[in-house]
Amino acid sequence: MPKKKIKKKKNLKVKVIKSKTLNKIPLVKKVGTNDQKIEIKKIKKQASEKRQYNVNDYVVYPKHGVGKIMSVDKATIGEIGINYYKILIEKDKLTLTIPINQQSHLRPISSINQINKCVSILKTKPKIKRTMWSRRAQEYDQKINSGKIYELAEVVKDLNKNTDIIADQSYSERQLFEKAYERLKSEFEAVLKVSPEEVQKKMDKALGRVKISEDA
Repeated sequence: MPKKKIKKKKNLKVKVIKSKTLNKIPLVKKVGTNDQKIEIKKIKKQASEKRQYNVNDYVVYPKHGVGKIMSVDKATIGEIGINYYKILIEKDKLTLTIPINQQSHLRPISSINQINKCVSILKTKPKIKRTMWSRRAQEYDQKINSGKIYELAEVVKDLNKNTDIIADQSYSERQLFEKAYERLKSEFEAVLKVSPEEVQKKMDKALGRVKISEDA
C-alpha cells in the first residue's frame, strides 16, 4: 500500500507539469515540423503615455531649460513605430527629439502663481553655507538640472552678490549664477509673455540689483 501511494503522488506531479506546459502552448508558434525552434508572438508597438503637449506648447526639459514643441512626428526604428516631440531650445539653438513615451522627463511651464512665489524667493536673504565650495557647487548644479523652478530660484538667490564686479565672484560661482539666472529668466519670459528686458528688470529688482544695472 505505501508503494501505491508514492506512485499516485508521482503521477499527480506529472499531470501538473503537463498542464503548465499546455498552458504555454498558445503563446508560441512552431516553425516547421521537424525542428524545435519557436517564434514568440509579439505586438511591436511603442508603449506610450497619454499625450499632454501640443505643437507650440512651452515645456521644460531639466538639463536644458525651456523649449518650444515645434512638431509631433512619427518614425519607424527597428520595425517599431515611435511618436516623438521635436523641441527647440532657443537659447542654445538646440533641437531635442523626445519620444512621447518618455515625456515624463518633461514638465509644463510654471503658472503665474509659481512665478510670483519665485519672485518672493528672490527677495529673501541668501543662505550662507560654510561647507567646501566644491560640495556646494555640486549641490547648486543638481538643483539647476532638477527642472524644479523653486530650486532654480534658490540658486539664483543664494549666488546673487548684488554686484556685476567680476572680482566679487569666483569664475565657477559666476558661471553657476549665470546658468541659473538665464534658466529662470527664460521661464519667466514664457509664462509672463513679456520682453527679456522687462523680465530682467523684474528679477533684478527682486534681487536688489536695480541700482547696479542703472549705474552700468
